[in-house]
Amino acid sequence: MGADVTLLAQQASRAADRLDIPWWIWAATLGGLALLLLIDLVIVDRKPHEVTTGEAARWVTFYVACAVAFGVGVWIFGDGHFAIQYFTGYITEYSLSIDNLFIFMVIMSSFAVPSIHQHRVLLIGILLALVMRGAFIAVGAALIEQFVWIFFIFGAFLIWTAVSMVRKKDEDEEYKENAVVRWVRKVFPVTDDYHGHKSVVKIDGKKFLTPMFVVIVAIGSADLLFAVDSIPAIFGITQDPFLVFTANAFALMGLRQLYFLLGGLVDKLIYLSVGLAVILGFIGIKLIIHAFHEYHLVPEWLEITNWMSLSFIVLVLAITTWASLAKAKKNGEVESEAEQAEKA
Repeated sequence: MGADVTLLAQQASRAADRLDIPWWIWAATLGGLALLLLIDLVIVDRKPHEVTTGEAARWVTFYVACAVAFGVGVWIFGDGHFAIQYFTGYITEYSLSIDNLFIFMVIMSSFAVPSIHQHRVLLIGILLALVMRGAFIAVGAALIEQFVWIFFIFGAFLIWTAVSMVRKKDEDEEYKENAVVRWVRKVFPVTDDYHGHKSVVKIDGKKFLTPMFVVIVAIGSADLLFAVDSIPAIFGITQDPFLVFTANAFALMGLRQLYFLLGGLVDKLIYLSVGLAVILGFIGIKLIIHAFHEYHLVPEWLEITNWMSLSFIVLVLAITTWASLAKAKKNGEVESEAEQAEKA
């Protein structure tokens, strides 16, 4: 009886910390996201071309503005408490995505994707990732609803991931085809060359996949692996499925244009992985403290609030970015002096 009362109290507490979202708002949100993707597909990808820095900057600004506008809507029609959760989750997911851009660049280089088709690859690959992340979020929300102890597992996993990121930060990143990509190559015949933006072609009456299809699978499956880290991380910020999904969606939708905007700048963010490791470790600790609260094992004052989370994450990202760019500038000056010395 006592266990049942405790479980009911825990479920009531979690319900109070969630938005009451009717089905039509879910439908309108999904429709709006689909419309944004359609606009992107019609305007940007209607005619394959190499995305310029200026074009990418305008689209990044547009997607960030859409994400901010959505957060303002949550603040107005929901509550400031939930808006802070959304913005914290969005910033965290976007930051984790930036670290993943380097892997996308390595994949693009490995598959020698023509620059005029890279946007289509990212668009379709990330669309697949969005669908798969939606499934991840649904499963995660169901687990949290039924089992409080899942917070301990999520927290421990994030701390372990943070430690692993710090340990391998000096290792060379090299793309190795995962099991999904290897399976596609094994089961289906794949052409050696690209055929425009086509994913499937017919040669001598036989259908072949093209490298375009394979690289889309590589991008989508790579992002699915990234979700293993990012989904537990955002559940450490908010347990509301609507906020978790929308924060992920806006972060992913803005990721494609950020890929073209940052370009080689990603290589200069040499301390980004360290900063993200600190953030993941912080969220892991927050999850574990939250789990202890659910079991009433820690005092009420021992709590990491949403404002504390947002401030800490923004501060870490700011310090990481400044330190990375300062280090890159110093390295550039040293290399320049070395070149001048050699010429002399």
